[in-house]
Parts: sequence; C-alpha cells; structure tokens
Amino acid sequence: MHQPVSRRRLLKTIGAAAGAAVASRGQTEGQTSGQTGGQTRGQTEGQTSGQTPPGPPSTVTVPPRDFGPNAPPTTYFTDPDIITVDPRFGAYIQANTPIKRLWTGALWAEGPAWSSQGRYLVWSDIPNDRLLRWLEDDERVTVFRSPSNNTNGNTFDFQGRQLSCEHLTRRVVRVEHNGSITVIADSFTGKRLNSPNDVVPHPDGSYWFTDPPYGRSLYEGKPEQRELPTSVYRVDANGAITLVVTEEQVPDPNGLAFSPDYKKLYVVSTGRGPGDSGPGGKGDVHAFDVGADRKLSNQKRFADFVIDGVKCSPDGVRCDVDGNLWCSSNAGRAVGYSGVTIWTPDGRLIGRIRLPEVCGNVCFGGPKRNRLFMAASQSLYAVYVNTQGAAPG
Repeated sequence: MHQPVSRRRLLKTIGAAAGAAVASRGQTEGQTSGQTGGQTRGQTEGQTSGQTPPGPPSTVTVPPRDFGPNAPPTTYFTDPDIITVDPRFGAYIQANTPIKRLWTGALWAEGPAWSSQGRYLVWSDIPNDRLLRWLEDDERVTVFRSPSNNTNGNTFDFQGRQLSCEHLTRRVVRVEHNGSITVIADSFTGKRLNSPNDVVPHPDGSYWFTDPPYGRSLYEGKPEQRELPTSVYRVDANGAITLVVTEEQVPDPNGLAFSPDYKKLYVVSTGRGPGDSGPGGKGDVHAFDVGADRKLSNQKRFADFVIDGVKCSPDGVRCDVDGNLWCSSNAGRAVGYSGVTIWTPDGRLIGRIRLPEVCGNVCFGGPKRNRLFMAASQSLYAVYVNTQGAAPG
C-alpha cells in the first residue's frame, strides 16, 4: 500500500529536480555572466557551480544568443551583451532594456540616419543598391529608394533634409522637401571625387564629408580610376568646396562626427580598400580642433582601437550630448568584439555593445533621441541608452 506524499515533500522533490536541471544546463552551454568581455562562468566553457543560476545567453555563449523576434528574454537587469569597461559607463546604460534585432536581409548594411520629422530610420544596403526605411509606428521595413546609386552614408541636416553619399555617381546629394535632388559635391579642382562615404552638417550651413576609395569596387559601386587623393572636404552654403584634411593627415577617411559644441572633428581612418593604391589607414580615429574660422588644427590620434589585444577597426561614429564617442566595431572573426565601442572625449574606453555581426555604422534616434540604431552587416539592431544623440540624423 502506497503512503500518501505530503505537499511539502512533493515541492521539495520538484525543487531538487529543477536545481539539477539548472546545473545541467550550465554545464552544457557555458554561459557567461555578461559583466566581462568574454570569460565563461567557471573560467572554462561548461563549468558552473550549480548554486548560482547561469547567466542569459549572449554572443559568446555556446550556443550563442538568439536575437530573433521570438527569442526568449535575455535581460534580468542589464543586457548581457552590454559590457561595462569603466564604471563611468554605468550612467549611460538603460536598465531593463534588451538589444533587439529589428530586421535582417541586407548584404552590407550602412549609413543609418534618423528623421525626426518623419519618425523613421533610413539606412543603406549598398551591394543591393537600395535605401531601406524602418517606420517607428508599426516597425515596418520598406524599400525607400531603389536604385540608390550604391548610397553609403546618410544623415539629415538642420532643416530636416536628407543627405546621402553615393558611391556609383561619386557625389554627395541632398533630398529637398519636395523630393528633388540637389548635388552638393561631385568634383574638386576639376577632378571627380572617389566615393563619398560619410557626411555631417554644421550649424553654419556647411556640410563636411569624407572621400575614401571604397566605392571603386564592383561590389559597392564601379571599378573606375581614382582621380583624387582620399580626403575630407567642407562644402559651404554658397557651394564652395574646401579641402580640410589631406590624405597625408588621415589616409582613407571614413566615419565623421562633430563634438556637441562643434569645436572638435573626429575622423575615422580605415584600411586600404579594393584597388586602392594609396597609403591606407590603420583602423584608428583622429581628432582635430575646429577654429572659429572653421580651419582644423592640433591633430591628435584619439584611439588605436586595440581592445584586450584585439584590433577593433572603427567605421561609423556618433557623439552623445556629453561628448562621448559611440563607434561601430569590426573585429572580424574575434567573436565578442564586433559591435559598438564607447569612448570618453579624452579617448578612454568605458563600454562595449557586443553584436553577432560586424557593425558598419550607428546613429541615435527615436522621439527622445535615446535609442541607438546599429547597422551591422546583414541586420539592423537597436537598444535604448541613458543619453541622447548630439546632432541631427
């Protein structure tokens, strides 16, 4: 005759079974704590005490985290792929919010820009020759412009007009409010530009843009002869074009950003592109002082982007209202180091955002400009942060 099992004994048995299941999961998956760059709990993959529940999956766990729309929750308090390097970064983390993959399906995602008037995000899928748009109201993604002339970088000026850098046509254009296209720049001293990459507006009405060689490839543009050194230019409101950074100062300039007070200009220097005969960059960022006459001086190397011995080449950059630099990161096969790196104005790394894909560019958006959008290889990601973007688009 079976003895009846008391409710207390039954609950104790169920609890023991659940604890064993948690320990088994930790031993097979090798979860990380999310507070360190890439160490697994228990120092080696698959080791856990069983007394502490394993952390949520991340980009460095086995199996890796699922970023899809039906993925299980990963956030207990902070996202496991938001890494604090310096305690100062804590002030910029928005608790209880996860990194979300909003869309996937690009060949190479670039140039995200936020329209505060239209309340949408536009970004480039360069090889597919199209601009895409994410609508905030229902999170729909639509084709915004196709063909796009292999557009790379995008932004919006102080009047809400979209600026785009076109690889195929080797020009910078502005989309007027009526939809017409104005060519901002396509040549300098009678020679055609290489392939404008990134553009930023200045409050005085000028536009500053980089001109590396990357669009001279078959994949992202057209393999044509280079006519000019790689440089950074300023286009004044009257249309006059001025060379502001030479190839000798910053070879292969890429991403571009002003500090919140417009007294500093940050210029990314990336590696040699396909068919590039120039010196090629070193995957770092340079900072310049911007004078009252808009001339640049006092060039300094901002950071070399070597993190934990891993080269994390930057690409697109944006500043927040406190002057911190948020830089996309391309670490190649170094899992856990691609995504976004965050630096103080004096060049100190304080935080990282890990993504499962190489990140090409970033921007701040949303009604409060407190959401970081990340264009990463095939996908678009976003996460809320406890700060705001400093500039339009």
